Amino acid sequence: MNVLKEHTNRADTVFFIDPPYTAGGKKAGSRLYTHSELNHEELFEIASKLRGDFLMTYDNVDTVRVLAQRHGFDMQIVPMKNTHHTKMTELLIGPNLEWLRQPLEYCP
Repeated sequence: MNVLKEHTNRADTVFFIDPPYTAGGKKAGSRLYTHSELNHEELFEIASKLRGDFLMTYDNVDTVRVLAQRHGFDMQIVPMKNTHHTKMTELLIGPNLEWLRQPLEYCP
């Protein structure tokens, strides 16, 4: 989060934010990462001040959807598989994800 704060005013920078999935009481991030404790509210507040674009991935839980809505972010649910190959969904979050909803064009 310090790096995000240091580069808040960089309009020429794109950020990929992939925090541990611990929001809403989830435990996967706590099991997988040594440094899993995170103030998710603060992360969303920092992201709302970024001048550059960003793409954030998160667990698809109510807590995260509320944070994204509160900060006016766009969200898209996408399919994924966990390490046990169980089909799940996660959220992509950003200021504008219209590019994600456009049909793919074939380029030979």
